[in-house]
Amino acid sequence: MDHDTLDRLRQTHAAWRLLAADHAPLILSFLALAFIKLNRRAIPAPELVAHLDTYLDQLRETHGTERYPKSARQYLEDWAAPERAYLRKYYPKSGEDAEFDLTPATERAIEWIQALRPQQFVGTESRLLTLFQLLRDLATGSQDDPAARVLEMERRKAELEREIERVRSGQAGPLDATQVKERYLQVEDTARHLLGDFRQVEENFRGLDAQTRERVAISTQAKGVLLEEIFGETDHIRRSDQGKSFDAFWEFLMSPARQDELQAWLRRVHELPAVQELSHEEFVRGIPFLLLDAGEKVHSTLAQLVEQLRRFVDDQAHVENRRILDLIRAIEAHAMRVKADPPYGPRFALLDAQAPEFNLSMCRSLYRPPRNPVLGLEAIEAGAAELNLATLFAQTVVDEKLLRGHVAELLRSRSQVTLAEVTSAYPPEQGLAEVVAYLRIAGEEGAAVDESVTETVVIPPSGGRAEKRVRLPRVIFLE
Repeated sequence: MDHDTLDRLRQTHAAWRLLAADHAPLILSFLALAFIKLNRRAIPAPELVAHLDTYLDQLRETHGTERYPKSARQYLEDWAAPERAYLRKYYPKSGEDAEFDLTPATERAIEWIQALRPQQFVGTESRLLTLFQLLRDLATGSQDDPAARVLEMERRKAELEREIERVRSGQAGPLDATQVKERYLQVEDTARHLLGDFRQVEENFRGLDAQTRERVAISTQAKGVLLEEIFGETDHIRRSDQGKSFDAFWEFLMSPARQDELQAWLRRVHELPAVQELSHEEFVRGIPFLLLDAGEKVHSTLAQLVEQLRRFVDDQAHVENRRILDLIRAIEAHAMRVKADPPYGPRFALLDAQAPEFNLSMCRSLYRPPRNPVLGLEAIEAGAAELNLATLFAQTVVDEKLLRGHVAELLRSRSQVTLAEVTSAYPPEQGLAEVVAYLRIAGEEGAAVDESVTETVVIPPSGGRAEKRVRLPRVIFLE
């Protein structure tokens, strides 16, 4: 927190620039409303422009048109400019419209502003219990001596048995309304910070992707040496504390048993009368889906990094033809040197013939004038073709709208459904093509894929075809 560091942060950090901006109230209030309050991560440009247009109309009615004279699109472009970086503008792989997302710096600024508001209820007991729990896990879990760890577990076991006896005897009652509210608000606050951390993790991986692209573009090293360095850095990211933490989180969240357990706990918590008294949003209920969406964004960024490496491996022209490229650059450099004073002699350059040339005139074929055929309509007679058109009428088209309806029908009674469950309820009538269509729908709708579990999709016999079985990683459709 020295003077020079703070001065440098004031000039370079986007969060500080945002707080000091002339239109900071407009920027912070709108972005908090559009992204944080609605729990959105990426919003298409037309939708965000329309939302900001409506918001600006409301402000202009109160504060006048001269306070915010620009259009909504101009404001969004200004906020996404590199010198401000309040928003990140990018084009997704599918779709023609650009999308906007908050940057980690903007989210930190919004969180800081929200923390300035006076809180009517500040929970201290639950935070103290969390502190004790973390310290206990840290002290006991890091022990090298197994005996010490077992001793601590025995102590906790005895403490738990005493607590069980107190509950049975009626001495220990349930949590009161204040304790329930305190812990629920802490859950909400922790979940919001966790989702905010994902934007920072995603930005870190995007930074690695940008560095890799720059190195590939300007590198003069051999392909093997450069690939070894890049893959070594990628593996280092995987083995880093952040990489290990994210992999553990994703493995935990992608477990169907953990997802069911989390959904069950959320249902039981929201049935408590004390929780129902809180004027909370539906944020906590949607935590599983918000976490899945945030994790999928990070995986998408990692996939872009892998795609860049694949393109570099496939770029044979840059590596195999290095000598040709060097010669071309040398010719271009020499041409630039003689550009101002070109030689004026009759012979600018001479090239020795690479091989003798022979021109044998008698080997040429004689000229033949083209024949223009003349067609007479009277010579054309209608014929009867013997073709089997049954094959054309036997062609089938997979109705993806019908398949989407099957998935939506099953999701009405549950929060998630696997591809195997969908094909079991609605057996494929058009063979493997229908299973491929389901996979295409899963990719477009962002379904989760658990590669650690393999499921079998059964295609019943039809039209003389025997029954088929397809083994696939578990594909999970979500609401």
